[in-house]
Amino acid sequence: MATVPMTMAHAGAGRNYRWFQLFVGIVGMVAVANLQYGWTLFVNPIDAKFHWTRTLIQVAFTLFVLTETWLVPFEGYLVDRFGPRVIVAVGGILVGLGWVLNSMAQSLPQLYLGGIIGGIGAGIVYGTSIGNALKWFPDRRGLAAGLTAAAFGAGSALTVVPIANMIKTSGYQAAFLWFGLGQGLVVLLTAFFLQAPTAAMMPQAPKARVESSGRDYTPFEMLKTGPFWLLYVMFTMAVTGGLMATAQLGPIARDYKVSDVPVSLMGVTLAALPFALSLDRILNGITRPFFGWVSDQIGRENTMFIAFGLEGIAITLLITYAHIPLLFVVLSGLVFFGWGEVYSLFPATCGDLFGRKYATTNYGALYTAKGTASLLVPLGSYIQAATGSWLPIFRLSIGFDFAAALLALFVLKPLRKRWIAAGGKSG
Repeated sequence: MATVPMTMAHAGAGRNYRWFQLFVGIVGMVAVANLQYGWTLFVNPIDAKFHWTRTLIQVAFTLFVLTETWLVPFEGYLVDRFGPRVIVAVGGILVGLGWVLNSMAQSLPQLYLGGIIGGIGAGIVYGTSIGNALKWFPDRRGLAAGLTAAAFGAGSALTVVPIANMIKTSGYQAAFLWFGLGQGLVVLLTAFFLQAPTAAMMPQAPKARVESSGRDYTPFEMLKTGPFWLLYVMFTMAVTGGLMATAQLGPIARDYKVSDVPVSLMGVTLAALPFALSLDRILNGITRPFFGWVSDQIGRENTMFIAFGLEGIAITLLITYAHIPLLFVVLSGLVFFGWGEVYSLFPATCGDLFGRKYATTNYGALYTAKGTASLLVPLGSYIQAATGSWLPIFRLSIGFDFAAALLALFVLKPLRKRWIAAGGKSG
C-alpha cells in the first residue's frame, strides 16, 4: 500500500504529485466540515426533543472544538513521526463514530461524548491536511493552506440543505447517523493516498515572495519564542467572533425572527437561515485561498490587517441590520468572509517563521488557540440569557478583531523583519 504513491512520485510526478497530495487533503477536509459547520442545525431540534437548554447543548460544541484543537499537537507529532496514513485512518473511524453516538444520545453526557470523539477525529484530519500542505508547498504556503482550509470552511455548503431537509423529514437522529457514516468512510478512503514528502520527492520550487527563517524549529524550541506567543494571542482574538457566529447563527436568526423568512438573492429563494448558512460556507471557503494567495503577494501582516478589519466592520453592520432578512443573509456571509482566512494566514505564517520539517506539530500547537477561543462560545449563551441581547457578545468580538488587526500591522510585521534578519537567511 505504501509503494503506490512512492512509485508515482519517483516516476517523475514531482511537481504534479504535490497537487495530488493537496487534493487528497482537501477531500478529507470536506468530509469533516459538517462536524463543526453543520452543528448549528442540530441545536434547536435537540432542545425541542429533550429541553436541555441551548446553553447546555452548546457545551457539546465546545468539547468538540477543544478536542479538535488541543490534541492536534500530539496528533501532529504522531503524523510527523509515523506518517499520515494510519493516523488519518483512525481519524476517519472516530469521525463516523462521533456522529453515530450523537444519533443515539439520550442524555447530555452521551451527547458530550459524541462531541469529544468527533473532535478527536476531526482534529487528526485537519492537522494532518494542513501540515501536509505546508510541507509540500514551501513556496506557496498561503495558497496551499488556504485551499486546504477552504475545504473545511466551505465543505458543508452542499450538505446544509440536505441535512436540514433530513432533520425535518426523518429527525435529527437520522441525519447524525447517515451523514456520520458517510463522512467517516470518505476519510478512510483518503487516508490510503496521503503521504508526507521526502527531500528526494520535493520539486525545485521557485523562490517565495514572502521571506522565511530558513530554519526548522522543533516544537519545544518554538514554544520558547516570543513570535509564537504573539501569534497565539492574535489567533485567539481573531477566531473568537467567527467561532461564536458559527455556533450561534441559528439561535440568533430565531431570536431576530428571520430564520424562516424567505429571501431571494441572485435568482435563488430560500428561508433566511439555510440561505445564510449556505452562503456563509461558500464565502468562508473562498476567503481562505483568496487571502492566502494575497498574503503570498503582499505579505502576511498586511493581509491580516485588511481581513481582520473587514470582519470587525461586518460584525458591526450585522448587529445593526440582523432584523432585516436579506441583510442578515448578506452580512453574515461578509462576517465569514472576513473570518475564515485566519486558517490560511496563521499556518502560513507559522511555516514561514518556524520551518517545514515539524510543520504539522508546530501548527498544531498554534491551532490550539482555536480551542482557547471556543471557551467563549458557551459564555456567549450565558451573556445573552442574562442580558436578553446579543450586543455585548458582538461588541467583544469587534474589539478583538480590531485589536488583532492593529497587532498584525504594528507589532508582528516589525517583529517578523527582525526575526528573519536574525535567522541568517530567507527563502
